[in-house]
Amino acid sequence: MTLTAYVNARLMDPLSGRDETGALLVNGPEIAALGADAGIPENAARVDCRGKVLAPGFIDMRAHRVEWEAAAAGGITTIVLQPDQTTIIDADAAVERIRSRAAARSTIRVYPMGAATKGLKGREIAEIGQMQASGAVAFTDCRQPVADARVMRRLLEYASFFDALVVQFPQEPSLAEGGSVHEGEIATRLGLAGIPVAAEVIQIERDARLALLTGARLHFALVSSREGLEAVRRARAAGARVTCSVAPHYLHLNANAVEGFKTFARVSPPLREESDRRALIAGLADGTIDTLVSDHDPQSEDSKRLPFEQAAFGVLSFETMLPLALGAVHAGHLDLMRLLDSLTAAPARLLGLPGGHLAPGAPADLVLFDPDKPWRVDRFNMRAGTRNTPFDTLPVQGRVLRTVVNGATVFDAAATTPRQGKA
Repeated sequence: MTLTAYVNARLMDPLSGRDETGALLVNGPEIAALGADAGIPENAARVDCRGKVLAPGFIDMRAHRVEWEAAAAGGITTIVLQPDQTTIIDADAAVERIRSRAAARSTIRVYPMGAATKGLKGREIAEIGQMQASGAVAFTDCRQPVADARVMRRLLEYASFFDALVVQFPQEPSLAEGGSVHEGEIATRLGLAGIPVAAEVIQIERDARLALLTGARLHFALVSSREGLEAVRRARAAGARVTCSVAPHYLHLNANAVEGFKTFARVSPPLREESDRRALIAGLADGTIDTLVSDHDPQSEDSKRLPFEQAAFGVLSFETMLPLALGAVHAGHLDLMRLLDSLTAAPARLLGLPGGHLAPGAPADLVLFDPDKPWRVDRFNMRAGTRNTPFDTLPVQGRVLRTVVNGATVFDAAATTPRQGKA
């Protein structure tokens, strides 16, 4: 087995609350020892972390594509792939195919979410038990909610037999139909159909009641509003087993980002008001929002450079997830340990995954990052296959220096030549 010692590191582990300067020893695919007094064998290869943060590798609960290089550069060691692929992941054979491909590549861990309903059509419940046995970690219809209340109830009842996590997109479809942006002043000024906050609140309140009725675990993907967060809080207070996520673009942008018909800021659900953005940061800080996800959704420039209402939803997020979220840390609105918990221990707990913490015997999935390193987002220097980011030229702080999966380095910033692009 190969021994590697990461020395002079700021060890941060949200699960245990550890935050200390010390070393971490990796023996093959596992963590062997860590701490201020960790013994380092003479034959171990040494990596000097120079006081930077060494944490569990990030677990991304919501990604629409697997882009290995971009994920590794963002500190992501586990990707949870959404079922809306060319071949929809709605049967055990599709789950097994994704798992076998990931195992053959072995660069980044990939786990699929299975479809909640067959064909993502919202009418007939998919075979959750079989997909879970094959390796699916949760079940969702991804970009649209399960609209029929009776189907949703049966889905939650069925999932509760396996203690499976159901993930619902919180947007009542009849209220959102035809909408492109947040319903408000910007939508009126641009002449675009809006999506009201009520669409989010109504979906959360309906499904939270069904979760309480069935006792099932229910997770809301991409909560985007203050009122949506309040609905989640009320559901928890009533005893529902409800959790939720947010993506970095909702923490950094508001509805003004689409001014001038900027399609790179067209996301679903839409960017909301400034008061909603601030509330989301506060919700992540106080734990109402359990996990931070990338919602990485690469789209071609051709599909983005269209009239606004025809342009595709989605942004690139793997490489910008950490620095965008660190903006709230640097501003004093979010504790670094809480941010790391939302990226590591919390998703591992929700999905039943073995990683997400630093401890002897745990998988050696690690990220080394400098939370203060300044750089500027350059869409022509991204490792993703497309360039659809609304953050081009934005100055940020915080950069991944090294990513380790199963004990092996899959990204090393010092050994990586920056990509050069042309306009």
